[in-house]
Amino acid sequence: MLRSRIIPCLLLDSGGLVKTRQFKRDKYVGDPLNAVKIFNEKEVDELMLIDINVTTRGQSPDFGMLKGLAFESRMPLSYGGGISTAKQAAQIIALGFEKVSISAAALARPALIREIAEAIGAQSVVVTLDVRKNQFLSGYTIYTSNGTEKQKVNLLEFCKQAVDLGAGEIVINSIDRDGEMVGYDLELARLVRKALSTPVTMLGGAGNIAHLQELIDAVGVVGAAAGSMFVFKGPYRAVLINYARPSRLF
Repeated sequence: MLRSRIIPCLLLDSGGLVKTRQFKRDKYVGDPLNAVKIFNEKEVDELMLIDINVTTRGQSPDFGMLKGLAFESRMPLSYGGGISTAKQAAQIIALGFEKVSISAAALARPALIREIAEAIGAQSVVVTLDVRKNQFLSGYTIYTSNGTEKQKVNLLEFCKQAVDLGAGEIVINSIDRDGEMVGYDLELARLVRKALSTPVTMLGGAGNIAHLQELIDAVGVVGAAAGSMFVFKGPYRAVLINYARPSRLF
């Protein structure tokens, strides 16, 4: 039987780990290799790695760094950032990653989703969408370029298109809740979960175990991803890599 997954999400920038709040105020939190070793010991369900600036800088994935991380890892790994071709995706899978994530490149050219799915299998293709809640209208808007460029496509329609093209998983990242540790946007989670039958992972807002459980209770089987919760400790956000699961998972 499928069960929910609890997924730490680590943000990479120039070879280091950072954490943001609403995609701003980057804070350095350590070395990614060290974090992978710690999460190995914690026996996490899956580890998500996202290079947040490689795409905006027009760079390719750092294959050397990714090779080192995959070599040390004893858990399923997902990577996103700078992937613009099926060949790059296949290279990352060959290094030992289970999944690759595409975002801006998928929005710019949706056919890339099918190309990557044909190269590595739909189960390994993740489409990650960064969204903000509309202030004056209902619904949500997709953004790219670290939350600076608004996309005119409808969120649910694009999710369905991505699945039809071969995406095996959709990750929805709430920009509004990024790093705030106040809980997931459950309205957004219900909206996406109701629209899709494919695996869905929610990211943005989790600050404690109760928030993970609230998400699972609200939508059922889901990927519950979090960043700040797994790298910070206490009200002053001291850096401490940690991992915990809710007592009830389904």
